[in-house]
Amino acid sequence: MQTVQHSEQTLKTALISKNPTLVSQYEQLDAGERRLLNKAFKPDSDLFGPITLHSESDWIISHPEPPQDFEQFFSDPSRKAPSPEKRSIYIQCIGSLGNTRIISEEYIKWLKGYCEAFFYGLTVKLLEPVPVSVTRCSFRINDNTQNLQIHAGHILRFLKKKKPRDAFCIVGITMIDLYPRDSWNFVFGQASLTDGVGIFSFARYGSDFYSSRYEGKVNKLQKVSSSDYSVFDNYYIPEVTSVLLLRSCKTLTHEIGHIFGLRHCQWLACLMQGSNHLEEADRRPLNLCPICLRKLRCAVGFNIIERYQALVKWIDDESADIPGVSRGHSREDNVNLPKPVEAFKEWKEWIIRCLAVVQK
Repeated sequence: MQTVQHSEQTLKTALISKNPTLVSQYEQLDAGERRLLNKAFKPDSDLFGPITLHSESDWIISHPEPPQDFEQFFSDPSRKAPSPEKRSIYIQCIGSLGNTRIISEEYIKWLKGYCEAFFYGLTVKLLEPVPVSVTRCSFRINDNTQNLQIHAGHILRFLKKKKPRDAFCIVGITMIDLYPRDSWNFVFGQASLTDGVGIFSFARYGSDFYSSRYEGKVNKLQKVSSSDYSVFDNYYIPEVTSVLLLRSCKTLTHEIGHIFGLRHCQWLACLMQGSNHLEEADRRPLNLCPICLRKLRCAVGFNIIERYQALVKWIDDESADIPGVSRGHSREDNVNLPKPVEAFKEWKEWIIRCLAVVQK
């Protein structure tokens, strides 16, 4: 295992900058917020640790790219930020996320509530779910895993046409695997920062995807017509678990972070680290490091205490943001699904420790 270590001065400059205007801006932050952010360059900090690399296939080794400090983020001319007219994040579900209608609806609400807490201060809106056929995207059966895949670029084109006027961005989510082009095996997600659109799949986050017992394989003898979307009728959806929800929340917020202009983090263990495979994605924490937290705070304008409190509340709330079951469900659907947050408990304890530093 290798550790990516930076000097205290390097981390301090990455966070605060040497630009007098940005230094002044930092000094105007609440004293508690600065106390927490300063943990970035405190060697005794147990809140923010270094990045660890476990293999040559890890992102930083296999995808070298220049790091982005706060000053580079702030000065990026291509960066887009929410405006008073465009302060909404839209989520478009493509296909179903659960094996029943009620599970799928609740899952979407859980993700909506999490995004509202993570990007605190912005509005998150749900668009009516659509079947794959509405997107008119290309699809295929993967030669290696024999599962159905939809073309990510075609979905982005569909989302761009649907983007509402008050949207900062619109993101598609699906339980169907994605591919960006014929020569690629798969992709977890794809986004266009200039258009403010993204599509992300949670298909490979199910506990059984890489097992020999995976039930999502499609018979290779079956002839799939490029216009016959009936192949997606009753496609395989993994069981909703706490780990699946955690992985989904992590991917969704990481990718939306890119739309805000945050590049892959190379400073400290952070949600915005790149990941090349599922094992590396699981090692990536749910939280932003202080440098990326300052970037997002700059873009959105939230109060750090209120944002952390909203995240704790999301974990503590047992059901979705809309209690009970909406009208129109049949009697067999009339159940209250508890939100599976067991996998978030450790993170909740970490947030409470951060709040103790800020509120000291």
